[in-house]
Amino acid sequence: MELCSDRAVATLDMSQNKSKDEEPFNSDGEYESLPPHVSVMTHMTAGAVAGILEHTVMYPVDSVKTRMQSLQPDPNAQYKSVYEALKRIIRTEGIFRPLRGLNITMIGAGPAHALYFACYERVKRSLSDVIQSGGNSHLANGVAGSVATVLHDAVMNPAEVIKQRMQMYNSPYRGLWDCIRTITYNEGVGAFYRSYSTQLTMNIPFQAVHFITYELMQEQLNPHRHYHPGSHILSGAAAGAVSAAVTTPLDVCKTLLNTQENVALSSMNVSGHLTGMANAFRTVYQLGGLSAFFKGVQARVIYQMPSTAIAWSVYEFFKYFLTKHKKYHVQNYSYPSQ
Repeated sequence: MELCSDRAVATLDMSQNKSKDEEPFNSDGEYESLPPHVSVMTHMTAGAVAGILEHTVMYPVDSVKTRMQSLQPDPNAQYKSVYEALKRIIRTEGIFRPLRGLNITMIGAGPAHALYFACYERVKRSLSDVIQSGGNSHLANGVAGSVATVLHDAVMNPAEVIKQRMQMYNSPYRGLWDCIRTITYNEGVGAFYRSYSTQLTMNIPFQAVHFITYELMQEQLNPHRHYHPGSHILSGAAAGAVSAAVTTPLDVCKTLLNTQENVALSSMNVSGHLTGMANAFRTVYQLGGLSAFFKGVQARVIYQMPSTAIAWSVYEFFKYFLTKHKKYHVQNYSYPSQ
């Protein structure tokens, strides 16, 4: 009888655990953080995959965005819309022209996003333990995102400089290494970080708006935080659109610092190279007024919506997969087959 009783209890326990496993996530928000045993390398792998996909899928639109942010574009590089720009670039410059600079973007996006997500998860968890005793803290999320952005941009900024130089109309560089050598020889290594402070000034509020919008959308569409691809895609797209729109003025300044647009700077009698966020703001305003700060906003929003949706859906999938993988092993270890 005692043996039968033990078997009955074990069967009941297995049934309860199975029913819990059938629910995507429990009410304690288990899905919100990866299992504690997951290594930093796992975070980095998930982040690298998400980052590469985010930047590459919509790269042609990013190329158009860079050109549309030109303050004094060549008459042959003045576009009315993203579609018209892509069509004309392909027709006049070749089918692969919108992809120019993609190689350096992929090289930079992998390690940049690997560091970003790994740092974000680690700092968020550490601060949440202090602030909310392990619970979800908006303050911890914001601080973690800001710290992670500093690391991400330190890796990505040189790649952005090279990418945008190669994206511009009539770019003089034959390829990736020619661009790197020419910039280093003519402007010095510091040229790769000329827009770093501006990029941080842009990306920190971008990430703040981004995470706030994403969390607000999730609260409406997915309050129990189950794994639901549709809600992650919609929330990511909304977060990307809002954050891209409000930070476009800073992105225009960053593009000017990265490209050192010759025609625009010559018309302003700028000798040497333009440096500093304040100088960039002043130059943009003098060249085009307030409207110049929103050049390329349409292309920037069109680029960010799907790319951010891709990044979130890929990263959330990794979190879901790893959480379920951990549950499977815990169950098999706890209840081995007889």
